[in-house]
Amino acid sequence: MKIAITCVKKDKDSMIDERFGRCNYFTIYDTESKSFEHVENKGVTSAQGAGIAAGQQLLDHGVEALITGHVGPNAMKILQSGNVSIYKCSGKNIKEEIDLLLDNKLENINNAVPPHSGMRNRHGRA
Repeated sequence: MKIAITCVKKDKDSMIDERFGRCNYFTIYDTESKSFEHVENKGVTSAQGAGIAAGQQLLDHGVEALITGHVGPNAMKILQSGNVSIYKCSGKNIKEEIDLLLDNKLENINNAVPPHSGMRNRHGRA
């Protein structure tokens, strides 16, 4: 199984980025090979449709589970269409989040946040 985690740095020791479409990187962990891959989020530079681009990118990588903080409505549709299970991060680093998921200790995310929630800090809104 491939697990994607939204993160702030291209490093397996990075902290989680709670944004999905506007995170800087995805770390993808393969449970079979126990290997990490770090990829730049294609959605981060999109003027519009960041969540859609990010969601499609994860489907193209064969991801089956996602650990993040928030997912917008369009990204949620893309991810659900690809049968990606989405889990709420707990504020740990990547390795700890993966361990929590594999121990079934992370909460499922089944509802999207309002559109453009990942843009709030960029425009100074709360």
